[in-house]
Amino acid sequence: MQASDPNYESRVRDSFARQGAMTYLGALLHGVEPGRVEIELQFRPELAQQHGYFHAGMVSTVADSAGGYAAYTLFPAGSSVLTVEFKVNLIAPADGERVRAVGQVIRSGRTLTICELRAYVLKGERETQCLHGMATLMCLAGRSDAGA
Repeated sequence: MQASDPNYESRVRDSFARQGAMTYLGALLHGVEPGRVEIELQFRPELAQQHGYFHAGMVSTVADSAGGYAAYTLFPAGSSVLTVEFKVNLIAPADGERVRAVGQVIRSGRTLTICELRAYVLKGERETQCLHGMATLMCLAGRSDAGA
């Protein structure tokens, strides 16, 4: 996949840094490539559900952002991104020390982009996929999120 904006990575990183939700959770943006983004989240007790696993809402939140920013890497400069819809299947308990969420663009259109969402929980040397999903993202052309 080819990014239309040569400054896509700095635009994605700047936008991510302004996201209060990701800051609040302590999520970190790792890999940023055209059409693909990875976000990691370290475990903290405040992010857990009653069994001590990552809460599904926390895992879904970072997966949604990974998909959104994967789409955003392919959007033109001066645009922004919004999630239109996302659906996830929780396929294993998120029992681990950190979560790695991956958003991968499947199809990028002029207005709508479709992404695959995956999240993995890491415990010791073991990595287990705990979430699989899809997201539809909208390109807001001419509406930059810089300084919004």
